[in-house]
Amino acid sequence: MHPKTMDLSLERTVEVARRLGITFTMPVITVAGTNGKGSTCAMLESITRHAGYRTGLYQKPELVHFEERCRVDGAPVRAEDLVPHFAAVEAARGDITLTQFEFSTLAIVRLLSLLPLDVLILEVGLGGRYDSVNAFDTDCAVITSIDLDHMEWLGPDRESIGLEKAQIMRTGKPAIVSDPLPPASVVAHAEAIGADLWLVGRDFNHAGDRQQWGWSGRGRRYSGMAYPALRGANQLLNAAGAISALEALRSRLPVTAQAIRTGLALVELPGRFQIVPGQPALVLDVAHNPQAVAALALNLDAMGFFPRTHAVFGVMRDKDIAGLLAKMAPLVDVWHCCTLPSARAASADDLATSVRTAAAGRIGEPVTVHTHASPAEGLRAAAAAADPADRIVVFGSFLTVGGVLKEGLPRLTAAHVA
Repeated sequence: MHPKTMDLSLERTVEVARRLGITFTMPVITVAGTNGKGSTCAMLESITRHAGYRTGLYQKPELVHFEERCRVDGAPVRAEDLVPHFAAVEAARGDITLTQFEFSTLAIVRLLSLLPLDVLILEVGLGGRYDSVNAFDTDCAVITSIDLDHMEWLGPDRESIGLEKAQIMRTGKPAIVSDPLPPASVVAHAEAIGADLWLVGRDFNHAGDRQQWGWSGRGRRYSGMAYPALRGANQLLNAAGAISALEALRSRLPVTAQAIRTGLALVELPGRFQIVPGQPALVLDVAHNPQAVAALALNLDAMGFFPRTHAVFGVMRDKDIAGLLAKMAPLVDVWHCCTLPSARAASADDLATSVRTAAAGRIGEPVTVHTHASPAEGLRAAAAAADPADRIVVFGSFLTVGGVLKEGLPRLTAAHVA
């Protein structure tokens, strides 16, 4: 309906929410950041569910089905349960035009607000200040790692981007910042509005060895914990932020040490350094900015030796493609570049050109680059060419990972043995 796909402002969402009478009786946790939002939300959901609470989660974007965006007690809602809430938004908006994201946010939040939930977790989409989720007040704001992404909307540097994300904070309410080097703008905004700021290294810490890790915060400590089920060293930062948020809300939402241990041990989130056993091994990761891809490269390096690494890659053309490839080029032997079903996506041919440029100085055998019309086609080609001991990494846009999950979780069995 709206003439623009993206129109950063809150007025339309705030007014339609007022007309709908959306209010909350349960604590609300809002999570913003460049990387780690989805993981932090999943950890918060898992811990609170294992504490016996009924949870509601709004996350985005989906990998395959739209209903993935709205979860109640850990399960996506049914499409037919969402329809009445879309109808309610349509009836309430009058002559106000809404973007797709605004419309969806209002419908999903209305559904969740009317359920008998104990906690509501809202993931911010883009930025913070003008994201539709920010139309709703939060009881605890969480800001994960901040990096350069969506710069055309949020600003040219981390200070500008951090200030946009900091707008989800509220006066007098806890604001958890799990970025170990937060932009000064985030800290300054929290202090200016009088938020209860929790900083890594000052208000909470985490540390670990090869077997276990621990968290310490304001007067409380958890030690000897198993590592989160979500793989990657970066997940400790997200877990520490999630625990801090629940500690800050302890008076309203107490959780036990066992709920924290179990929740982190059993948390699931597809597409975040997700390793699918098989021959060859398959890794799925929605990393699509330099910081996330650097973490992916580090995690891949820690997996051990594989004779060859095949990459299935697709991404939006407005991303820092050269920056992404600089991190991955040393690790990948065979590239399968894919066109994605979006007008924003870079074409497979353009990605192939960028890959060849990035790999020009690579030490060792020259890389092989293929192009495909879809991620599923790219994965089929990679699986057919790979040996059992190899690995295949599918990374980039949510549409890339979602494109190989449409028919279910792939289980690869090598067609031949080297």
